[in-house]
Amino acid sequence: MNVADLRALDRLQLLVTRRLDGLLHGDYLGLLPGAGSEPGEAREYRAGDDVRRMDWPVTARTTVPHVRTTVADRELETWLAVDLSPSLDFGTVGMLKRDLAEGAVAAFAYLAGRGGNRIGAVVTEGGPAKAIPPRPGRGGARSLLRTVTSLPRGEGTSDLADLIDTTRRHARRRGLAIVISDFLEDEDNPSDWPRELRRLAVRQQVLCVEVLDPAELALPDVGVLDLMDPETGATVEVQTGNARFRARYAEAAAEQRARIAAGIRTGGATHLRLSTGSDWLRDIATFVAERRHLAAYR
Repeated sequence: MNVADLRALDRLQLLVTRRLDGLLHGDYLGLLPGAGSEPGEAREYRAGDDVRRMDWPVTARTTVPHVRTTVADRELETWLAVDLSPSLDFGTVGMLKRDLAEGAVAAFAYLAGRGGNRIGAVVTEGGPAKAIPPRPGRGGARSLLRTVTSLPRGEGTSDLADLIDTTRRHARRRGLAIVISDFLEDEDNPSDWPRELRRLAVRQQVLCVEVLDPAELALPDVGVLDLMDPETGATVEVQTGNARFRARYAEAAAEQRARIAAGIRTGGATHLRLSTGSDWLRDIATFVAERRHLAAYR
């Protein structure tokens, strides 16, 4: 990486640190808090609680049903499955989807690295997936980010199923897996990535981060556009001034995103959508805060 790239990376890390520390107050036990295995405090039973967590000694002493809460393990190994294929070299609102994906890597590596947790990654730029061994703490997160952002841009289509499968084979310990991608594939030759997500979710908590650009949901009325597929090089000329064409485009885009969301649900993963046209750091902070809030009432 040259000096300019390092400075840009340092600015990104500083932005992530300042914003997330300001938006997420207090400590937490994980990005996707689960039931955990360490015993916690007892509290009164509420409708819907798992009866297997009943604390019978406390119930007998108080004559009121109590359950024993559990605390999520503090040591967490996180794996990032990062899709940086050519389809992410697109953007219409100040940044490319690739920039947003790299920002998401920085944010989640920073969050997951707190407390000395280990962070590794599997990355594809359109070719075979490459593994970056996990390292602990914020130093490991910083090293991982520099490695990811210094990878050369690839060519050709990505295989999302292979990326997820490679991540599963490297993530031997139970922990957290975060898949960062636009989830766009060749519709004539799609891969069964929801199946690979299900296999990954057997031992991991899985979060899918979908990155997109507003123009992928609705075309603006800007006249004739020459569009090129960055993965195949195919070009097409479209007339965005045609209202019926824009309506069909928006309908097809909505169906495509619905299929992606359904695939993520089928794979047993949690879904977070980030857009180049929104405050993506606030969206991440809101997501993490909501997960913490939900976990507190389980």
